[in-house]
Amino acid sequence: MDYVPLKLLIDGQWLDGGGRQTMDVINPATEAVLGTLPVATQADVQAAAAAAHRSFPAWRDTSAYERAKILWRAGDILRGRVEHIARLMTLEQGKPLDQARQEVTHLPDMLVWHAEEARRIYGRTIPARDLAHRQISAREPIGPVAAFTTWNYPAMIPMKKICAILASGCTCVAKPAEETPASTMEIIRAFVDAGLPPGVLNMVLGAPAQTSSLLVSLPEIRGISFTGSTVIGRQLAELAGRHLKRTVMELGGHAPVIVMDDIQDVQALARTAVLRKFRNAAQGCVNPSRFFVHEKIYDQFLDAFVAATRAIVVDDGFAPGAGMGPLAHARRLPAMQHCVQDALDRGATLVCGGARIDRPGYFWAPTVLTDVPTSALVMNEEPFGPVVPINRFSDVEEAIAEANRLPVGLAAYAFTNSTAWAHRFGRRLEAGMVAINSFAFGAANAASTPEVPFGGIKDSGFGSECGSEGIEAYLNVKFISEYEQV
Repeated sequence: MDYVPLKLLIDGQWLDGGGRQTMDVINPATEAVLGTLPVATQADVQAAAAAAHRSFPAWRDTSAYERAKILWRAGDILRGRVEHIARLMTLEQGKPLDQARQEVTHLPDMLVWHAEEARRIYGRTIPARDLAHRQISAREPIGPVAAFTTWNYPAMIPMKKICAILASGCTCVAKPAEETPASTMEIIRAFVDAGLPPGVLNMVLGAPAQTSSLLVSLPEIRGISFTGSTVIGRQLAELAGRHLKRTVMELGGHAPVIVMDDIQDVQALARTAVLRKFRNAAQGCVNPSRFFVHEKIYDQFLDAFVAATRAIVVDDGFAPGAGMGPLAHARRLPAMQHCVQDALDRGATLVCGGARIDRPGYFWAPTVLTDVPTSALVMNEEPFGPVVPINRFSDVEEAIAEANRLPVGLAAYAFTNSTAWAHRFGRRLEAGMVAINSFAFGAANAASTPEVPFGGIKDSGFGSECGSEGIEAYLNVKFISEYEQV
């Protein structure tokens, strides 16, 4: 498949290199150069913010119903472009084509739900203390929002942000990941083709540090939405704090999984766990990443998990039967090596995998570690790749304490046949999202659905995406006190 020319979108105009610096986009399965992206200049970034600022009053004053019609049309357009965008995603991100299709297929649902939810942005009337006085609590869009997205889900993550921002009446400047620009660009193209007014949605590409810091500092930008690492999230939140700007931070996690000894089908759970762990080459912030299995079923669970892991077909995402593609970029390979070697140096046992696969591309063998001490790096920092520690426990209270020990708290999972323990896990696991007897938040076949909130606590960020909570992030509360004229 041919790659697409990469362009910036500023005030309704698609802009190519035009003398700008460029960056290569690499196919992670072959290490070949797919194309080059134009690096936005400082003037480009300022122009994008100015366009979002200029277009905001008219978009804010467009009725929620009219805004919804554009989002509906964008959804219809995307339904006809699933295969095109999915293939671009596999080219530049590496995930198997069927996983890319599933990601793109969910996008229209995101648009339709947010379009409808925006029509239900209600205020309230507060009873006053005399009849000549009317008190109203109104909600109004905050203004232009800068949205920073990452490379692991280059269609779904931008869509979560963009559709909520636009539905709320805000305008947007999107900064996609430089590793996966085409996937996001084609999502944005659907909004343009749906008739979105110029300037309401803009896109800039380029070096993350310079582009992001400039966007956050510009006075035209009134809100920040970021998905990425906790380290970068701290930096952006600090910068936004200096300028008193609203922020939504969806940061890293290290999702624990507690498996009790009362589950009915140990082998089936282990096979499901493998599918969820190694989906997208385990490059997902809610992928299960630390397993604590009751000692009574530990050996049975481990044997089934390892057998299913060894059966994964690791190949180019376009190859028939591929269950896992390459890592998204070259920097992930030494990160995996360091993670595994650190665990082994501290006494862990390598059960399978543990090395780069000897072929072109950024391929890493799915890796299982056991008897991993809590001092190991993989027990303290999210590997964000196909490495998983599986430890046994005998005391469930100790397992809960270990699950909660880390400063992050995005997702957590627990499996039990006990209603009492299910309630306790839901209450006591410290995460923004807790799934009991499932690896999904929302629909059984999806990590999340648009009607439920998605977000973390502690060092995993603050604020939510999706659900009514996701739109609230882009609204100000205005109190209006109105007296009859006397």
